[in-house]
Amino acid sequence: MAKHCKVVQSGQGADELFAGYHWYPQVDGASDPYAAYRAAFFDRSYDDYAATVQPQWLTANDAAGDFVREHFAQPGADAAVDKALRLDSTVMLVDDPVKRVDNMTMAWGLEARTPFLDYRLVELSARVPARFKLPDGGKQVLKEAARLVIPSEVIDRKKGYFPVPGLKHLQGATLDWVRELLLDPSQDRGLFKPAMLDRLLTDPQGQLTPLRGSKLWQLAALNLWLSEQGI
Repeated sequence: MAKHCKVVQSGQGADELFAGYHWYPQVDGASDPYAAYRAAFFDRSYDDYAATVQPQWLTANDAAGDFVREHFAQPGADAAVDKALRLDSTVMLVDDPVKRVDNMTMAWGLEARTPFLDYRLVELSARVPARFKLPDGGKQVLKEAARLVIPSEVIDRKKGYFPVPGLKHLQGATLDWVRELLLDPSQDRGLFKPAMLDRLLTDPQGQLTPLRGSKLWQLAALNLWLSEQGI
């Protein structure tokens, strides 16, 4: 694409600013915002982490949970869904999808612009009550404004899946490769507990996370990344 076009428009930010993700309705109106957000968004629990890694890599507390609690306790967002929107737009959005897309596009000489993250629109969205965002599958107020200039068939089309799908069911040659990667003594960093690896490899199809990801594939991907980085 960079041979013919040097700048593209990205829709990043619309979901985080205007409540487009599936977990926002689950958080809306919750009496315990942290518990609702954790149930809807967290893919691995601290207990699961503690059962997976060797003691020397175990943190003394649930750092991820503490981070979310502290962020939710900050003033300026009273409703549960507003707390989630603020966290996602100021932390998750910046440190994950925006950075990832910027790195990937610039690596190929392409610049991705993010008009939804114009500071004026961000500030405006923060003043819009959630009841105008959540209906119609999320982003209602944004969709209604867009209908003035964009055809409804574009606005109402099925949402595409942006990330590369993670493997959920490991079998055949892929499972053999994962087993070798995790059990090869040269790849042993003392990171994972052998008992956990044995359990995952004994039942590779049945060990899924709450968000339906493969625990075994996640460990393999981490081990592979560490190898690629020379760690």
